[in-house]
Amino acid sequence: MYLQHFGLTELPFTLTPNTHFFLNMASHHEAYNMLLVSIMNGEGFLKIVGEVGTGKTMLCRKVLNTLSEEEAKYDTAYIPNPILSAKGLFLAFAEELGVVLPADVDHHNLLKGITQKLSERATQGRAVVLFIDEAHAMPEQTLEALRLLTNIETEHSKLLQVVLFAQPELDVILNKLTLRQLRQRITFSFNLEALDEGGVERYITHRLAMAGHNGGSLFSSKAVDLVAAASGGVPRLINILAHKALMVAFGKGDRTVDVSHVKAAIADTEGVEIPPINWAPWVAVIGVVLVAAAVFYIARDYL
Repeated sequence: MYLQHFGLTELPFTLTPNTHFFLNMASHHEAYNMLLVSIMNGEGFLKIVGEVGTGKTMLCRKVLNTLSEEEAKYDTAYIPNPILSAKGLFLAFAEELGVVLPADVDHHNLLKGITQKLSERATQGRAVVLFIDEAHAMPEQTLEALRLLTNIETEHSKLLQVVLFAQPELDVILNKLTLRQLRQRITFSFNLEALDEGGVERYITHRLAMAGHNGGSLFSSKAVDLVAAASGGVPRLINILAHKALMVAFGKGDRTVDVSHVKAAIADTEGVEIPPINWAPWVAVIGVVLVAAAVFYIARDYL
């Protein structure tokens, strides 16, 4: 690959949610802080929404890793693929908690086993936090069952906190009348945003530095601008285009990535196109020049 060619120790733009590359950009930093503060305050339901590729799973893993460092305070459960029935969700959660149950356990005893385990953890002073990724894929009945699961509580506190990570489709689902009780349970919600142009530049520079690069800029400023425009600031698309651009540059023996390399990466990526030129600013400039020229010639005729 191109690692040695560019002086890197690892691939900088992989699509796996490696928290080693986590960057505290404005939107992600705010969401990260909101999650930690809300979890520490014992809030019941939290929701993070973002478009495809905006870094929801990366953020989820980062929060999970942070909580795991607080070994004496938190127990976490993670369900990455929640396309489950209500009972399937309870079984997956029970497995994450280490609840031992017979294979043919009925719904009542399943919920009883979960309740006992949550009570044990609370007695030990430990909070249990359930993280659900891709929550927009959950069937409506499973979402309602999740709400019932959070009814497990003492007189003073909830025994379970839930954090949902989802695409915007979840908000559409939660607006249904049948799910109004769950919607009312969500105490904090946050929308992840794509990166702006400056954010894209910092993102690329950060990931290259974390991958071992310590020399000059590997991407020209115009190449970064094109990556930003073509990706719309979506981290996943930035990773795809930057990785391919590095491969093209390596294949040509070039030491830096320029616009031609990024254009080749765009051409090789489905659903991504070279953005059209925005003529509006140029039209405005030309208009001002023409008006100034007309005024000059008219004024000259009167002199």
